[in-house]
Amino acid sequence: MSSASVIYLDFNRTTPTAPSVIEAMQPFWATHFLLPTQMHTEASAVGEAIERARESTAMLLGCEPFEVVFTSGGTEANNLAILGMFGARGAGRENHHDLERGESPHALVSALEHEAVLSPVRQLEAAGWDMEVVKCDARGRVDVDEFADHIRPSTRLACLQLANSVVGTVQNVRQLSDRCHNWGIHVHCDATVAAGRVPINANQLRVDTLAITGHKFYAPKGVGALFVRRGLTLQPILHGESREMGLRSGADNVPGIVGLGQAATLATRCVDEAATTLSGLRQRLVDGLDEMLGGQLVVLGDTEDCLPNTVCLELPGDASRIQRAARQLVVATAESSSPPDEITRTLRAIGRTEPQIGRTMRISIGWTTTHDQIDRAISLLAEATECPAQ
Repeated sequence: MSSASVIYLDFNRTTPTAPSVIEAMQPFWATHFLLPTQMHTEASAVGEAIERARESTAMLLGCEPFEVVFTSGGTEANNLAILGMFGARGAGRENHHDLERGESPHALVSALEHEAVLSPVRQLEAAGWDMEVVKCDARGRVDVDEFADHIRPSTRLACLQLANSVVGTVQNVRQLSDRCHNWGIHVHCDATVAAGRVPINANQLRVDTLAITGHKFYAPKGVGALFVRRGLTLQPILHGESREMGLRSGADNVPGIVGLGQAATLATRCVDEAATTLSGLRQRLVDGLDEMLGGQLVVLGDTEDCLPNTVCLELPGDASRIQRAARQLVVATAESSSPPDEITRTLRAIGRTEPQIGRTMRISIGWTTTHDQIDRAISLLAEATECPAQ
């Protein structure tokens, strides 16, 4: 970032590309620029690099390489999982002959889902599905029993994110998958903010599809991946010259895919060590602020089952001063978010009022965050709440 005075604490929004990732990508801009389908010896080397990246991504996701489909990011991965399973085949009730007469197919989504999940499900709804939103509690946790209570004989799709980007709560996706699979329900998991922060094993989670995006874990923007459980048949949502096991069209983003693979290797190797460091920095922030604010700090979300780098804080004092501090820190607030919908929707879903939302910020720490930055953030926030550091 350009200004040394600005403290970047918004790593859940996006991360910088790691130096080793940039280095791995470099040859594929100009030297190894061919497409893997070209009839040339250099093209085979490009194809091998893509497959190595697929293997590395599979290691990150705890699956087989052939279960990994590269995409342009998390949005496409989520859309492909949902519309590729249902929308491309025709979503209306006339295309679901196993349903009782007049009964529409039914989709369950948690109240915390990202717009990249909600929008394709709304597209199904426009085509005749019933879409039902399952609430969460004040910690941002979706109760599996309550979710299962909403299952109907007509339920065909269940969407539950692995972790929430605003409050950091990690969901019990495996328990939900077990319940849903007893009914033959397709389970999709948006793991975009969880990748690289907590271990992921798609097969142990028993999900059918799972989406990640590179720019959340130090890979470049414009590349992501979708786990597609073996034996599952999806239809493409983009049409043209076939790529990625017939599920995508268009030229391969070779530098991006190579970068994603390198970032996946880094994340797989250091996810546990990084989690320890990040959670220590997060606790330093919470403890320091709580001490300076005299116990007036409110920490939102589940403080036990949560992302190690994420904390959502409601501060005392004037909302406008807090928002000005947020702009200097570069953190996520309802005011700073563009669009603000995800943060506002999440905070409303856990029962926060509009005045409380105005005093709330999501701080997400990254690999480059230092103790000094945390201490400076504590002082700045204490000053913004008119409780200057002692």
